[in-house]
Amino acid sequence: MFERCLYFNTQTLARKLNALWVDAFAPFELAPSHAYLLRLVLETPGVTQQQLANELCLNKSTVTRFVAALENKALVERVGSGKDQREKSVVPSPKAIAIGQDLEAKGAELYSTMCEAIGRDKVEAFVQATREINQKL
Repeated sequence: MFERCLYFNTQTLARKLNALWVDAFAPFELAPSHAYLLRLVLETPGVTQQQLANELCLNKSTVTRFVAALENKALVERVGSGKDQREKSVVPSPKAIAIGQDLEAKGAELYSTMCEAIGRDKVEAFVQATREINQKL
């Protein structure tokens, strides 16, 4: 019935992937979305919330909530960007830096798990196709 339905098939896949990612990041006490935001902050300390929103394809208000949640866990801090006091930069805390390599390792482990389950070529092709579709929509 749903062989041609992009919505149904992507949503069922998203639920399965979400369950795997939730379990993977549970030891860090982070939701997958928070973990990805933190990984981005660790990669680019001083990134602005607007830049995070753009990179993660999220609304700025959503990023603000995610950053607040990470602040509550003492993983990031908002600091003045210097240019515009209304715009805050986000920097990782020492606690975040301490788990940074483990977060990256978990991301690599998830990638390997997906490659083993469905094949590296399919993973790479699917990610590329998904990114292209996202850009077009």
